[in-house]
Amino acid sequence: MRRLFWLAMGVTIGALLVRKLTRTAGKLTPAGIGGSLAEGLRDLAEAIGDFGADIRAAAADREAELRSGTGLDAPLPTGNQVQLPSRRGAHAAEK
Repeated sequence: MRRLFWLAMGVTIGALLVRKLTRTAGKLTPAGIGGSLAEGLRDLAEAIGDFGADIRAAAADREAELRSGTGLDAPLPTGNQVQLPSRRGAHAAEK
């Protein structure tokens, strides 16, 4: 019975080892390396896109904060509220 157990254990470990080595060898072929490289570039592009989206969101929040703090979001005055300075001459302000 012990011999049968150890035989089964050896066959199982051998099968797992062969599968692992086959997968590793497949990754080291030119096609496997190209696939890994393409996947890495896709992940990098996704990370850069997420970073850009975070930057745009933070910039929009900051812009809204600055606009509300400076009053730039206030409605524009209508025509009857605007008072333009009178022009008495080219150098009226200097006198």
